[in-house]
Amino acid sequence: MRTFGLIGKKLTHSFSKRYFTEKFEKENIQNTTYELFELPTITELPNLIKNQPTLRGLNVTIPYKLEVLPFLDEIDAAAQRIEAVNVIKIDRQGILSGYNSDYYGFKESLINLLLKKHYLSKSTNIKALILGTGGASKAVKVALEDLQIPYLFVSRTSGLGLTYSQLNSDVLAEHKLIINTSPLGMFPQVNDCPEIPYQFLGEQHYLYDLVYNPENTLFMQKGVEKGASAINGLPMLYLQAEKSWEIWNEED
Repeated sequence: MRTFGLIGKKLTHSFSKRYFTEKFEKENIQNTTYELFELPTITELPNLIKNQPTLRGLNVTIPYKLEVLPFLDEIDAAAQRIEAVNVIKIDRQGILSGYNSDYYGFKESLINLLLKKHYLSKSTNIKALILGTGGASKAVKVALEDLQIPYLFVSRTSGLGLTYSQLNSDVLAEHKLIINTSPLGMFPQVNDCPEIPYQFLGEQHYLYDLVYNPENTLFMQKGVEKGASAINGLPMLYLQAEKSWEIWNEED
């Protein structure tokens, strides 16, 4: 028997459990389950590992992608560079190794959905705004660097990039790709959205919302109303989920 799962603080609505349960059924993967493990604090992780002897891998979500780092025995080089982990592999000796599949999921989805549509490739000077500075933003940052797309962070406080109050028509004219890495707009807070000046968006803008529930967030709706194109985080989720499965099944 092998058990995989997701750790986070609140896991009422999980893409991962549904995705992997359906995957196991569809591909006839036997003696394998995917469970949700809500942890009030990350300090509960060692107890979870101890109490779940069949556990072989975990996904990590809000707010533990950074907090989990001290609890790992090994961290993959890419995850070290990103400074965030969303995949943990547990080998037969109980060694916990950390990886980041968010990077892979975001980068590949951006290539597949944007570059292959020639949206970004038409402009050699495309620039991006990263909304939010949490764990997911770190993977986005490294992916943009590897794609040679300049970026600026946007947050509520000063000190790292711009604040939301500093966004104006000039900034949005210069930055055509806007990526929401914050949880704003996630179910059940569907009436929330990042406070950017949507009135300055137009046909040349592309909004990428890492939120996937709801599938059409208020951030996306407000952009589309101004002529912008928009996608949600589902393509990234599918890609990162398959990458997680690949990592868990690599030979120890």
